[in-house]
Amino acid sequence: MLLNGFNHVAVLTGDTERFVAFYRDVFGAEVTDTQEMPLGRLTFVKIGPHSEFNLFEVEGNTEAERQVPMFGRGRIDHLGLQAASIGDFDEIRQRLRNRGAADDFVTDFGPVLSIFFRDPDGLECEVCVENPDAVPGVNNPPGTRAARYPAET
Repeated sequence: MLLNGFNHVAVLTGDTERFVAFYRDVFGAEVTDTQEMPLGRLTFVKIGPHSEFNLFEVEGNTEAERQVPMFGRGRIDHLGLQAASIGDFDEIRQRLRNRGAADDFVTDFGPVLSIFFRDPDGLECEVCVENPDAVPGVNNPPGTRAARYPAET
């Protein structure tokens, strides 16, 4: 296997504080970072050694209020899978590109490198790996190209 689990699951909420309090109180989750975005707020909630929620509270978005029966809930925003190593990340990246599921762009978030792809059903997903070039304490915004993966011409 080239993966060793999930990196994160992106979740929409109407109330960040309520969500965080529940996961903190029940599971011992920890908030590692919060960022204000043009549309709202993004909060990173660590739920395991390699797992977190990327919690989005988007102004005016009511999706988190929709409660429908199982199998009628719609799709998850995206899944973040965790590659076991940088070598496995490179292999997965190549396989995705060979299938036309991903382009050459690798994001450098600081501690994590990531590549986005779409699965055959159109679900957007992401593969993440610990960044071997990370500088402690440095976090980069989305859209930061990883230096080890320059743009192809």
